[in-house]
Amino acid sequence: MTVWVAAAVLTAAVTHAGWNAMAHTIKDQVIAFTLIAGGAAVMGALLAPFVPFPQAGAWPYLIVSALVHVGYQALLMRSFSLGDFGQMYPIARGTAPLAVTVLAALFVGERIGGWQLAGVVLASAGLVGLALWGILPLGTGARETAPGSGQRPHWPALLAALATGLSIAAYTVVDGVGVRTSGTPIGYIAWLMILEGTLVPAYALYLHRGALGARLRPYAARGLLGAAMSMLAYGLVLWAQTRAPLAPIAALRESSIIVGAAIGAVFFKERFGVPRIAAAAVMVVGIGLMLRAG
Repeated sequence: MTVWVAAAVLTAAVTHAGWNAMAHTIKDQVIAFTLIAGGAAVMGALLAPFVPFPQAGAWPYLIVSALVHVGYQALLMRSFSLGDFGQMYPIARGTAPLAVTVLAALFVGERIGGWQLAGVVLASAGLVGLALWGILPLGTGARETAPGSGQRPHWPALLAALATGLSIAAYTVVDGVGVRTSGTPIGYIAWLMILEGTLVPAYALYLHRGALGARLRPYAARGLLGAAMSMLAYGLVLWAQTRAPLAPIAALRESSIIVGAAIGAVFFKERFGVPRIAAAAVMVVGIGLMLRAG
């Protein structure tokens, strides 16, 4: 992996954490994702006439990816409605690297060496520690519970976040193959945004009917900025996937959980103590092993 590829993925990681945080600040998650998905679809439609059209072989992957992305958005909305951003985001992103490694080996034929496999395991362990420090309940009130209280996790939130992570792994592998087949990463991202960005707004239109415009208006600027960040973040990842194996890209991208946890602590007043710092350090070492050759 070159320096430019790594820099692109790290930029995507920071941008991704940022738009997820923006979505979390909008209480009505259907409204949040309507703005983000719908805004990205409009941007994709504006971009599509000026970029190459994806090759025919990429379209099955585009369609499947769009459907998986809609499921991902639904699960992410559910996760954010049930738990703290600083816990939901690391769990959702943290399950992806190991799953991508397995799926890429099974369906794409990509194999990674022993050092990289050790890095996946280590990074996943760090992510679990970062998300579940103190075995806290993941729902409302988790921020006010003392570390080490031993209370049971909020299982609906945990399961929603884990399912979100598996959906991330699924679309990562599908898009990794699709973008390589398309011949145009920028054309692929434009059409992906168009395909996936219509279903959530359509659902919101049905749900809120005549009141949708009034509900969108207070959050329009924030949501549209999140849409631009979302499209940029995933566009950078798709470009990187044409130049490096999927598993290391997925692992490096999940460095966004450090940014996400920091955002949770600074802006949402969610706890970030020494144990979480240690867990983040373990994850960084794991990512370093993932990027090691051999």
